[in-house]
Amino acid sequence: MKKVLMIALAILISVAFVTTVFAQAPKDAPKPPAADKPAAKAEKPAKAEKAEKPAKAKSKAFTGEVVKADTAALVAKDKKGEMTFDVSGVKGYKAEDYAAGDKVMVKYAEKDGKMMASAVKKAPAKKEKKEKKEKKEAPAKAEPAAPATPPAKK
Repeated sequence: MKKVLMIALAILISVAFVTTVFAQAPKDAPKPPAADKPAAKAEKPAKAEKAEKPAKAKSKAFTGEVVKADTAALVAKDKKGEMTFDVSGVKGYKAEDYAAGDKVMVKYAEKDGKMMASAVKKAPAKKEKKEKKEKKEAPAKAEPAAPATPPAKK
């Protein structure tokens, strides 16, 4: 009787451990192709190749100062450093419109290790702090009002 209980207990414990192993198996495990399927369905992996193409690169923005501008490339710098953009595909881009020191905003995407610009435009000029200070000081320079004169006695 003890042997029967020991065997039943051993089977119960082994079943418990085996089910935990199956629970940890990845859900996306590839299934082997069935031999019963016709050869025509074997052509479907060609469609899967199209799905494996990398997604389009996300567009990023860069704002900085122009270092050098020519017809094929635009070199600009910001606090992080210099970046070179390929501007050969940008519509309406003319190198003569951009001079060293101009502020620019560039929309680009990284493709094959190159920064491919999709749009380049001049950034709006920021107002200087001196102009703001002069505007604030203008009311302070106003002359104080003259003291009121007492009414004349009759």
